[in-house]
Amino acid sequence: MTQSIFDIIIAGGGAAGCVVAGRLAAADPTLSILVVESGPGTQGDPLHTQPVRFLHHLRPDSKTVKFHVGKESPALGGRTAVVPCGQCLGGGSSVNYAMCSRPSASDYDDWASVYGNKGWSTNDVLPLLRKFETYQCQPDKPTHGYSGPLKVSYGGAGFLQVGQEFLSVVSQYDKTRGFSEDVNGLYECNKYGRWPKWINARTGTRSDVPHHYIYPQSSNTNLHILTGHQVKRIIFKDNVATGIEYVANRRFYPDAKPEVLTATARRMVVLSAGAFGSPIVLERSGIGAASILQKLGVQQIVDLPGVGENYQDHQLLSPPYHAPEDMHTLDKLAREDPEELEKWTKQWKSNGTGLLATNGLEAGIKIRPFRKELDDIGEVFRKRWREYYAPAPDKSVLWLGIMPVTVEALFHGQYFSTVWYIQHSPSTGYVHATSAHDVDAAADFHTGFLDRPEDMALHKWGYKRTREIARRMHSYRGEVAEAHPAFDPAGKAATGEKSGPASILDPDIEYTQQDEKALEDFIRRKVVSSWHSLGTCAMKRREEGGVVDSRLNVYGVEGLKIADMSICPTSVSGNTYSTAVLIGEKAAVIIGQDLGIPVEDGPIASAEVRI
Repeated sequence: MTQSIFDIIIAGGGAAGCVVAGRLAAADPTLSILVVESGPGTQGDPLHTQPVRFLHHLRPDSKTVKFHVGKESPALGGRTAVVPCGQCLGGGSSVNYAMCSRPSASDYDDWASVYGNKGWSTNDVLPLLRKFETYQCQPDKPTHGYSGPLKVSYGGAGFLQVGQEFLSVVSQYDKTRGFSEDVNGLYECNKYGRWPKWINARTGTRSDVPHHYIYPQSSNTNLHILTGHQVKRIIFKDNVATGIEYVANRRFYPDAKPEVLTATARRMVVLSAGAFGSPIVLERSGIGAASILQKLGVQQIVDLPGVGENYQDHQLLSPPYHAPEDMHTLDKLAREDPEELEKWTKQWKSNGTGLLATNGLEAGIKIRPFRKELDDIGEVFRKRWREYYAPAPDKSVLWLGIMPVTVEALFHGQYFSTVWYIQHSPSTGYVHATSAHDVDAAADFHTGFLDRPEDMALHKWGYKRTREIARRMHSYRGEVAEAHPAFDPAGKAATGEKSGPASILDPDIEYTQQDEKALEDFIRRKVVSSWHSLGTCAMKRREEGGVVDSRLNVYGVEGLKIADMSICPTSVSGNTYSTAVLIGEKAAVIIGQDLGIPVEDGPIASAEVRI
């Protein structure tokens, strides 16, 4: 790259960073913008544009995902947890499950009322949620948009059998809850429904950020995208951010010279390296807790003890079940069976339909317990319920649903999996730098998974509830025993293959004390990340551990904002993609206001992706 001076530098090319770059470039094409992304580009790559290929990115040798390994944790039985994070242009938007799940209205309202962030309540951000969306599921829904760059639909594979069976069972098994044709309406939960996806119904392609905000502006010579390079630190002069230092990523440029490059920002630096990258870049730059910076040998510029703290994620489990051979599942595609890929690729290229045009997440619910279910969850959750959930009837405790595939390492057979994750775990962790100079040094990282007993109580309820639904489904052929708890093989909770489903009228499974212990051991062994890391540069009051203010300015310096999921003060009850895009849209508006550039609504340009 020959140019080294820009108006704006965006340090990180994930979902939010690309939204900021795309909106600002469209608003003022004369603005020179540099985006520095540590991973590769994604343009036209079917591994990114075909929604079903998401599992490819979880391979151990993946170059589009970075795996962060947490510390050994007593709460996990001494196990380490591994958290994937998108490392390519668009970040998670380019590799995630493409499941569309928006938070509850009270989540954003908490950002404003509890954490003091003016302009971030649901009423404030609803226009932005509409702005980036083209909702293809139903017309005339008041909380949805119909002219934005990102398409939301039910995908191009029809309503798969696994979802139909799931909804059929719950209509009889759980008559206390109803159904919704808009499970993402923001203001209510506890209703089952068909689940939307970040997929364009017309083309069958993933609704990622690069193909809808960045690549349509390829003719803009002032928009510079530098992939395969890692930001080392922010450069300051008299506490004003003036640029960045960056280096070539050795995963993509193994023969590159080990030299530190610099780029200068005339007007602003926007840090957008995610919940892992942003706090680590800040600490290497001299912003953070004194104790952390002293270990690194970095001179402190600003004392912000909240940097790297408050790590949060959605803890997930997805036990698999045997399915019959005639059921449409995604297992062969997940194993990248050549014949299966060839068959469905032909259909997808022809008209954007078929199994490549789905993620398989067909149905689910944002669930909260009724009184009897609270008793089942147990006394350990009671205080959390009273203080946090009871005052907010739109808040769910779990998302749970169904998908026709297993993520277990099973190399033959047909499967479906139940899935659930905790929406607002009270457990938190941390992410800190371990080297001032080595950008590849592993973080000092603790997930916090299961650190609070409320987590275990909710996971146990999630397992029991989803198992009762699964075993009543027409396609149920038993549990995959090695991927379930080691219950007493002679007891009522025993797992294994079955010839068919239980009756709707059958009583729920009874679990002995031995079974309860086996379930807890299973959860400790199997709980994983949902890829929903957030909170490590929280948008809070400075005296409460905040790192940025409500206009995304880093406390104590000038010319530096943060725009990514690290700013979330607390978790949200939904997959984090929609919130990441919202943060990008909000940041673009705020930056536009600071620079005197109006940022308009609507699509960026023609963004119909066809391969």
